[in-house]
Amino acid sequence: MRSSLRTAAVLVLITVAMSLATQPGSAHERRNLGPYQVVVGWLGEPAFAGVMNAVDFRVTDSRSTPAKPVEGLEKTLTVEVFQGGSTTAFSAPFRARFGSPGAYAADILPTRTGDYRFVVKGKIETLDVNETFESGPGRFDEIRPATALQYPDKVPSGAELGRTLDDLRSTGEQVRIIAILALVLAAAAVLLPFIRRRT
Repeated sequence: MRSSLRTAAVLVLITVAMSLATQPGSAHERRNLGPYQVVVGWLGEPAFAGVMNAVDFRVTDSRSTPAKPVEGLEKTLTVEVFQGGSTTAFSAPFRARFGSPGAYAADILPTRTGDYRFVVKGKIETLDVNETFESGPGRFDEIRPATALQYPDKVPSGAELGRTLDDLRSTGEQVRIIAILALVLAAAAVLLPFIRRRT
């Protein structure tokens, strides 16, 4: 009895693990646009700042059974990527993903951590598309710091290095002002006895 329960439990675990492993885009948002189902997210998840990635966009036509991948959309769709509350977009064309009909990618190197928003524009066959997809729970991942991947040393990001350089410039400017004041005071201290003797 125990061995059959153990065998059944193992089979259930294997089935669950296989179904999770074979689900495409588990950290992606799924949405119906007319007769089409789209799946959107990062091509590489989890997604990290400073690591090459791409907007992953997959389209199937649900009017047929099984749903049929929609091809040729690299010619009719583009994506704009926004970080956080930014109003400045990174615009990119989609490219068809080799060996994956109906799957498209728009390459990007995200440089900041946090939330991202994708605005997909154009046409899916005859359907006009202007859809916004935002990262978050139940959708696609936000960009995480790459330090989680770094070993053995943690390397600061470009933004962190920029802030450090700005701080050094500011400190250097302060040191220069103090040095000039010190020179003026030193010159005054040297010249003051000569000026007093003449008077």
